[in-house]
Amino acid sequence: MRVKQIVCGLFGLLAVVAIGFGQVSQAYAASIDCDAVVDANYEGRNGAQVGDAKMYSTVQSAIRHAAGRPGHPYVIYIKKGEYNEKVNVDKPNVTLIGEDRDKTIITFDACAATLDANDKPYGTVGCGSLTVKSSNFRAENLTIANDFDYVANDAKPKDDPDRIKNTQAVALKLEGTSDTAVFKHVKLTGWQDTLFADAGRAYFVDCIITGHVDFIFGSSQAVFNKCTIVSREHGYVVAPSTAANKKYGFLVINSKLVKEGPNVKDGSVYLGRPWHAWNGVNSETVYMNCSMDTHISKKGWTKMSKDLPEENRLYEYGSTGLGAKADEYRQKFVLTAEQAKEYSIKNVLEGWDPEKP
Repeated sequence: MRVKQIVCGLFGLLAVVAIGFGQVSQAYAASIDCDAVVDANYEGRNGAQVGDAKMYSTVQSAIRHAAGRPGHPYVIYIKKGEYNEKVNVDKPNVTLIGEDRDKTIITFDACAATLDANDKPYGTVGCGSLTVKSSNFRAENLTIANDFDYVANDAKPKDDPDRIKNTQAVALKLEGTSDTAVFKHVKLTGWQDTLFADAGRAYFVDCIITGHVDFIFGSSQAVFNKCTIVSREHGYVVAPSTAANKKYGFLVINSKLVKEGPNVKDGSVYLGRPWHAWNGVNSETVYMNCSMDTHISKKGWTKMSKDLPEENRLYEYGSTGLGAKADEYRQKFVLTAEQAKEYSIKNVLEGWDPEKP
Protein backbone atom coordinates (compact mmCIF):
# COMPACT_ATOMS: atom_id res chain seq x y z
CA MET A 1 0.00 0.00 0.00
CA ARG A 2 1.36 3.42 -0.95
CA VAL A 3 1.80 5.95 1.82
CA LYS A 4 2.00 9.48 0.40
CA GLN A 5 1.03 12.64 2.19
CA ILE A 6 1.61 14.98 -0.74
CA VAL A 7 0.99 18.65 -1.34
CA CYS A 8 -2.04 17.90 -3.49
CA GLY A 9 -5.07 17.34 -1.32
CA LEU A 10 -8.25 18.88 -0.17
CA PHE A 11 -7.64 19.35 3.55
CA GLY A 12 -4.88 20.47 5.84
CA LEU A 13 -2.46 23.37 5.99
CA LEU A 14 -1.63 25.57 3.02
CA ALA A 15 1.76 24.79 1.55
CA VAL A 16 3.79 26.26 -1.26
CA VAL A 17 5.75 24.15 -3.69
CA ALA A 18 8.68 25.93 -5.31
CA ILE A 19 10.53 24.63 -8.33
CA GLY A 20 12.58 25.98 -11.24
CA PHE A 21 10.81 29.21 -12.09
CA GLY A 22 9.90 29.88 -8.47
CA GLN A 23 6.56 29.37 -6.84
CA VAL A 24 4.47 27.41 -9.31
CA SER A 25 1.81 25.69 -7.25
CA GLN A 26 -0.14 26.27 -4.07
CA ALA A 27 -2.24 23.51 -2.56
CA TYR A 28 -3.36 22.00 0.70
CA ALA A 29 -1.03 19.52 2.34
CA ALA A 30 -3.40 16.68 2.73
CA SER A 31 -4.34 13.16 3.44
CA ILE A 32 -5.15 12.48 -0.21
CA ASP A 33 -2.91 9.94 -1.89
CA CYS A 34 -1.92 11.13 -5.37
CA ASP A 35 0.67 10.44 -8.02
CA ALA A 36 0.57 13.64 -10.06
CA VAL A 37 -0.48 17.28 -9.75
CA VAL A 38 -1.85 19.35 -12.63
CA ASP A 39 -1.59 23.13 -12.34
CA ALA A 40 -2.54 25.49 -15.17
CA ASN A 41 0.01 27.98 -13.85
CA TYR A 42 2.89 25.52 -13.78
CA GLU A 43 5.78 26.64 -15.98
CA GLY A 44 8.28 23.90 -15.31
CA ARG A 45 9.00 20.71 -17.21
CA ASN A 46 6.02 18.35 -17.49
CA GLY A 47 6.70 15.26 -15.42
CA ALA A 48 9.24 16.88 -13.10
CA GLN A 49 9.28 15.22 -9.70
CA VAL A 50 8.25 17.52 -6.84
CA GLY A 51 8.33 15.63 -3.58
CA ASP A 52 6.37 12.44 -4.14
CA ALA A 53 4.31 13.73 -7.08
CA LYS A 54 4.98 14.65 -10.69
CA MET A 55 3.97 18.11 -11.93
CA TYR A 56 2.09 18.87 -15.16
CA SER A 57 0.50 21.89 -16.80
CA THR A 58 -2.20 19.94 -18.68
CA VAL A 59 -4.51 17.08 -17.78
CA GLN A 60 -3.71 15.14 -20.94
CA SER A 61 0.04 15.21 -20.30
CA ALA A 62 -0.52 13.77 -16.82
CA ILE A 63 -2.72 10.98 -18.22
CA ARG A 64 -0.23 10.26 -20.98
CA HIS A 65 2.46 9.50 -18.41
CA ALA A 66 0.21 7.66 -15.98
CA ALA A 67 1.78 4.40 -14.89
CA GLY A 68 -0.67 2.76 -12.55
CA ARG A 69 -0.41 -0.74 -11.17
CA PRO A 70 -3.15 -3.35 -11.54
CA GLY A 71 -5.69 -2.89 -8.79
CA HIS A 72 -4.33 0.50 -7.77
CA PRO A 73 -5.64 3.80 -9.12
CA TYR A 74 -3.28 6.37 -10.58
CA VAL A 75 -4.49 9.54 -8.88
CA ILE A 76 -4.15 12.92 -10.57
CA TYR A 77 -4.96 15.98 -8.49
CA ILE A 78 -6.05 18.99 -10.57
CA LYS A 79 -5.65 22.52 -9.25
CA LYS A 80 -8.27 25.20 -9.73
CA GLY A 81 -8.22 26.59 -13.26
CA GLU A 82 -9.71 26.20 -16.73
CA TYR A 83 -8.07 23.44 -18.75
CA ASN A 84 -9.01 24.10 -22.36
CA GLU A 85 -8.04 20.79 -23.88
CA LYS A 86 -9.53 17.67 -25.42
CA VAL A 87 -8.80 14.88 -22.96
CA ASN A 88 -8.69 11.15 -23.74
CA VAL A 89 -8.36 8.57 -20.99
CA ASP A 90 -6.98 5.46 -22.66
CA LYS A 91 -5.41 3.82 -19.61
CA PRO A 92 -7.23 1.86 -16.89
CA ASN A 93 -7.38 2.82 -13.21
CA VAL A 94 -7.06 6.58 -13.68
CA THR A 95 -8.61 8.90 -11.07
CA LEU A 96 -9.02 12.67 -11.49
CA ILE A 97 -9.70 14.75 -8.38
CA GLY A 98 -10.32 18.46 -8.64
CA GLU A 99 -9.48 21.07 -6.03
CA ASP A 100 -12.85 22.81 -6.44
CA ARG A 101 -15.84 21.45 -8.36
CA ASP A 102 -16.87 24.79 -9.79
CA LYS A 103 -13.38 26.16 -10.41
CA THR A 104 -11.54 23.07 -11.69
CA ILE A 105 -12.85 22.93 -15.25
CA ILE A 106 -11.93 20.63 -18.13
CA THR A 107 -13.48 22.10 -21.26
CA PHE A 108 -13.40 22.13 -25.04
CA ASP A 109 -15.69 23.78 -27.59
CA ALA A 110 -16.07 21.25 -30.41
CA CYS A 111 -19.48 20.32 -31.79
CA ALA A 112 -20.30 17.58 -34.28
CA ALA A 113 -19.64 19.96 -37.20
CA THR A 114 -16.28 21.22 -35.91
CA LEU A 115 -13.34 20.13 -38.07
CA ASP A 116 -10.61 18.04 -36.50
CA ALA A 117 -6.88 18.14 -37.29
CA ASN A 118 -7.57 16.27 -40.53
CA ASP A 119 -10.24 18.78 -41.62
CA LYS A 120 -12.99 16.25 -41.05
CA PRO A 121 -16.01 16.85 -38.79
CA TYR A 122 -15.65 15.36 -35.34
CA GLY A 123 -19.22 14.09 -35.42
CA THR A 124 -21.13 13.36 -32.23
CA VAL A 125 -18.89 10.38 -31.45
CA GLY A 126 -15.69 12.43 -31.58
CA CYS A 127 -16.49 15.88 -30.23
CA GLY A 128 -16.35 15.09 -26.50
CA SER A 129 -14.30 17.27 -24.18
CA LEU A 130 -13.34 14.26 -22.06
CA THR A 131 -13.53 10.73 -23.45
CA VAL A 132 -13.07 7.67 -21.24
CA LYS A 133 -11.98 4.58 -23.17
CA SER A 134 -10.71 2.32 -20.36
CA SER A 135 -11.98 0.66 -17.20
CA ASN A 136 -12.04 1.76 -13.56
CA PHE A 137 -12.01 5.50 -14.26
CA ARG A 138 -13.02 7.85 -11.47
CA ALA A 139 -13.62 11.61 -11.36
CA GLU A 140 -14.41 13.71 -8.31
CA ASN A 141 -14.97 17.35 -7.47
CA LEU A 142 -14.55 18.96 -10.90
CA THR A 143 -16.45 20.26 -13.93
CA ILE A 144 -16.43 18.70 -17.40
CA ALA A 145 -17.88 21.09 -19.96
CA ASN A 146 -18.43 21.57 -23.65
CA ASP A 147 -18.32 25.29 -24.34
CA PHE A 148 -19.66 25.25 -27.89
CA ASP A 149 -21.74 28.44 -28.05
CA TYR A 150 -25.13 26.93 -28.76
CA VAL A 151 -27.00 30.09 -27.82
CA ALA A 152 -25.07 32.35 -30.22
CA ASN A 153 -25.40 29.84 -33.03
CA ASP A 154 -29.13 29.39 -32.41
CA ALA A 155 -29.65 33.16 -32.56
CA LYS A 156 -28.40 33.32 -36.16
CA PRO A 157 -31.03 33.46 -38.94
CA LYS A 158 -31.85 30.03 -40.31
CA ASP A 159 -30.58 31.06 -43.76
CA ASP A 160 -27.26 32.35 -42.38
CA PRO A 161 -24.49 30.31 -44.08
CA ASP A 162 -22.48 30.48 -40.85
CA ARG A 163 -25.23 28.86 -38.81
CA ILE A 164 -24.16 25.36 -37.74
CA LYS A 165 -26.76 22.64 -38.16
CA ASN A 166 -25.11 19.75 -36.33
CA THR A 167 -24.94 21.25 -32.84
CA GLN A 168 -24.39 18.08 -30.83
CA ALA A 169 -21.62 18.99 -28.38
CA VAL A 170 -20.59 16.25 -25.94
CA ALA A 171 -18.91 17.10 -22.63
CA LEU A 172 -18.28 13.51 -21.47
CA LYS A 173 -18.22 10.30 -23.49
CA LEU A 174 -17.81 6.73 -22.26
CA GLU A 175 -16.74 4.32 -24.98
CA GLY A 176 -14.61 1.31 -25.84
CA THR A 177 -13.69 -0.75 -22.78
CA SER A 178 -14.97 1.82 -20.30
CA ASP A 179 -16.58 -0.01 -17.38
CA THR A 180 -17.10 0.58 -13.64
CA ALA A 181 -16.65 4.33 -14.07
CA VAL A 182 -17.50 6.55 -11.09
CA PHE A 183 -18.36 10.26 -11.10
CA LYS A 184 -18.79 11.85 -7.68
CA HIS A 185 -19.61 15.50 -7.05
CA VAL A 186 -18.97 16.29 -10.71
CA LYS A 187 -20.65 18.93 -12.85
CA LEU A 188 -21.35 18.13 -16.52
CA THR A 189 -22.37 21.14 -18.59
CA GLY A 190 -23.46 21.54 -22.19
CA TRP A 191 -26.56 21.87 -24.36
CA GLN A 192 -27.34 19.13 -26.86
CA ASP A 193 -25.89 15.68 -26.04
CA THR A 194 -23.97 16.66 -22.88
CA LEU A 195 -23.35 13.11 -21.62
CA PHE A 196 -22.79 10.26 -24.09
CA ALA A 197 -22.75 7.17 -21.86
CA ASP A 198 -22.17 4.47 -24.45
CA ALA A 199 -20.16 1.66 -22.86
CA GLY A 200 -20.09 -0.50 -19.75
CA ARG A 201 -21.38 0.37 -16.31
CA ALA A 202 -21.20 3.83 -14.79
CA TYR A 203 -22.23 5.43 -11.50
CA PHE A 204 -22.97 9.13 -11.06
CA VAL A 205 -23.60 10.36 -7.52
CA ASP A 206 -24.19 13.88 -6.25
CA CYS A 207 -23.61 15.25 -9.76
CA ILE A 208 -25.13 18.16 -11.66
CA ILE A 209 -25.90 17.50 -15.33
CA THR A 210 -27.16 20.30 -17.58
CA GLY A 211 -28.44 20.35 -21.15
CA HIS A 212 -31.58 20.55 -23.24
CA VAL A 213 -31.80 17.97 -26.05
CA ASP A 214 -31.10 14.28 -25.36
CA PHE A 215 -28.45 15.39 -22.90
CA ILE A 216 -28.09 11.99 -21.24
CA PHE A 217 -27.91 9.36 -23.97
CA GLY A 218 -26.29 6.13 -25.08
CA SER A 219 -26.18 2.40 -24.37
CA SER A 220 -24.47 2.22 -20.95
CA GLN A 221 -25.88 0.66 -17.82
CA ALA A 222 -25.70 3.85 -15.78
CA VAL A 223 -27.06 4.89 -12.39
CA PHE A 224 -27.69 8.53 -11.49
CA ASN A 225 -28.06 8.67 -7.71
CA LYS A 226 -28.88 11.90 -5.85
CA CYS A 227 -28.12 13.96 -8.93
CA THR A 228 -29.54 17.30 -10.06
CA ILE A 229 -30.56 17.22 -13.72
CA VAL A 230 -30.99 20.70 -15.16
CA SER A 231 -32.93 21.51 -18.34
CA ARG A 232 -31.74 24.73 -19.97
CA GLU A 233 -34.54 24.95 -22.56
CA HIS A 234 -37.38 22.84 -23.95
CA GLY A 235 -36.27 19.39 -25.00
CA TYR A 236 -35.66 15.84 -23.79
CA VAL A 237 -33.71 14.57 -20.79
CA VAL A 238 -32.68 11.03 -21.79
CA ALA A 239 -32.28 9.21 -25.07
CA PRO A 240 -31.27 5.64 -24.22
CA SER A 241 -30.18 3.10 -26.81
CA THR A 242 -30.00 0.00 -24.62
CA ALA A 243 -29.23 -3.27 -26.35
CA ALA A 244 -32.28 -5.52 -26.49
CA ASN A 245 -30.35 -8.33 -24.77
CA LYS A 246 -29.49 -6.12 -21.79
CA LYS A 247 -31.91 -6.13 -18.90
CA TYR A 248 -31.04 -2.64 -17.69
CA GLY A 249 -30.10 0.75 -19.11
CA PHE A 250 -30.37 4.05 -17.20
CA LEU A 251 -31.61 4.31 -13.62
CA VAL A 252 -32.25 7.83 -12.36
CA ILE A 253 -32.88 7.45 -8.64
CA ASN A 254 -33.43 9.84 -5.71
CA SER A 255 -32.67 12.73 -8.03
CA LYS A 256 -34.09 16.16 -8.90
CA LEU A 257 -35.23 17.29 -12.35
CA VAL A 258 -35.12 21.09 -12.34
CA LYS A 259 -35.17 23.93 -14.85
CA GLU A 260 -32.34 26.41 -15.24
CA GLY A 261 -34.61 29.42 -15.07
CA PRO A 262 -38.08 30.85 -15.73
CA ASN A 263 -37.43 30.85 -19.49
CA VAL A 264 -37.99 27.08 -19.49
CA LYS A 265 -41.72 26.80 -20.06
CA ASP A 266 -44.03 24.52 -18.12
CA GLY A 267 -44.52 21.15 -19.79
CA SER A 268 -41.84 21.80 -22.41
CA VAL A 269 -39.42 19.00 -21.44
CA TYR A 270 -40.00 15.27 -21.93
CA LEU A 271 -38.52 12.67 -19.61
CA GLY A 272 -37.02 11.12 -22.70
CA ARG A 273 -37.36 9.32 -25.99
CA PRO A 274 -35.92 6.07 -27.37
CA TRP A 275 -32.85 6.38 -29.58
CA HIS A 276 -32.10 3.85 -32.33
CA ALA A 277 -34.87 1.61 -31.09
CA TRP A 278 -34.29 -0.88 -33.88
CA ASN A 279 -31.64 -3.34 -35.04
CA GLY A 280 -31.07 -5.00 -31.67
CA VAL A 281 -31.93 -1.98 -29.51
CA ASN A 282 -34.74 -1.79 -26.96
CA SER A 283 -34.23 1.44 -25.02
CA GLU A 284 -34.50 1.28 -21.21
CA THR A 285 -34.72 4.00 -18.54
CA VAL A 286 -36.34 4.14 -15.12
CA TYR A 287 -36.94 7.26 -13.01
CA MET A 288 -37.22 6.12 -9.40
CA ASN A 289 -38.27 8.38 -6.52
CA CYS A 290 -37.38 11.59 -8.34
CA SER A 291 -38.75 15.09 -7.79
CA MET A 292 -39.76 16.96 -10.94
CA ASP A 293 -40.40 20.64 -11.56
CA THR A 294 -43.14 22.12 -13.74
CA HIS A 295 -41.07 21.93 -16.94
CA ILE A 296 -41.68 18.17 -17.22
CA SER A 297 -44.45 17.30 -19.67
CA LYS A 298 -47.60 15.60 -18.39
CA LYS A 299 -47.18 13.21 -21.30
CA GLY A 300 -43.78 12.21 -19.96
CA TRP A 301 -42.34 10.34 -22.93
CA THR A 302 -42.29 10.92 -26.66
CA LYS A 303 -41.01 9.29 -29.82
CA MET A 304 -37.86 9.86 -31.82
CA SER A 305 -38.58 9.53 -35.52
CA LYS A 306 -40.67 6.32 -35.69
CA ASP A 307 -39.35 4.89 -32.42
CA LEU A 308 -42.30 4.78 -30.01
CA PRO A 309 -41.96 4.86 -26.19
CA GLU A 310 -44.51 2.09 -25.72
CA GLU A 311 -42.39 -0.26 -27.83
CA ASN A 312 -39.42 0.26 -25.49
CA ARG A 313 -38.76 0.03 -21.74
CA LEU A 314 -39.35 3.50 -20.34
CA TYR A 315 -40.75 3.72 -16.82
CA GLU A 316 -41.10 5.80 -13.66
CA TYR A 317 -42.05 5.13 -10.07
CA GLY A 318 -42.50 7.33 -7.02
CA SER A 319 -42.24 10.63 -8.90
CA THR A 320 -43.05 13.75 -6.87
CA GLY A 321 -43.44 17.47 -7.49
CA LEU A 322 -45.58 19.46 -9.91
CA GLY A 323 -43.81 17.81 -12.85
CA ALA A 324 -45.03 14.40 -11.71
CA LYS A 325 -48.59 15.13 -12.80
CA ALA A 326 -49.40 12.60 -15.48
CA ASP A 327 -51.98 12.34 -18.21
CA GLU A 328 -53.57 9.05 -19.26
CA TYR A 329 -50.75 8.27 -21.69
CA ARG A 330 -47.99 8.76 -19.10
CA GLN A 331 -49.81 6.59 -16.59
CA LYS A 332 -49.09 3.59 -18.83
CA PHE A 333 -45.38 3.90 -17.99
CA VAL A 334 -45.76 3.96 -14.20
CA LEU A 335 -44.51 0.82 -12.44
CA THR A 336 -46.32 -0.93 -9.63
CA ALA A 337 -44.59 -1.21 -6.25
CA GLU A 338 -43.83 -4.86 -6.96
CA GLN A 339 -42.34 -4.11 -10.39
CA ALA A 340 -40.25 -1.27 -8.96
CA LYS A 341 -38.40 -3.62 -6.59
CA GLU A 342 -36.44 -4.99 -9.53
CA TYR A 343 -34.78 -1.64 -10.30
CA SER A 344 -32.17 -1.34 -7.59
CA ILE A 345 -28.69 0.15 -7.96
CA LYS A 346 -27.18 -3.27 -7.31
CA ASN A 347 -29.24 -4.94 -10.02
CA VAL A 348 -28.61 -2.30 -12.66
CA LEU A 349 -24.85 -2.41 -11.98
CA GLU A 350 -24.87 -6.22 -11.96
CA GLY A 351 -23.55 -6.57 -8.44
CA TRP A 352 -20.74 -4.00 -8.72
CA ASP A 353 -20.64 -1.77 -5.62
CA PRO A 354 -19.34 1.67 -6.67
CA GLU A 355 -19.36 2.94 -3.08
CA LYS A 356 -16.51 0.63 -2.09
CA PRO A 357 -13.08 2.34 -2.03
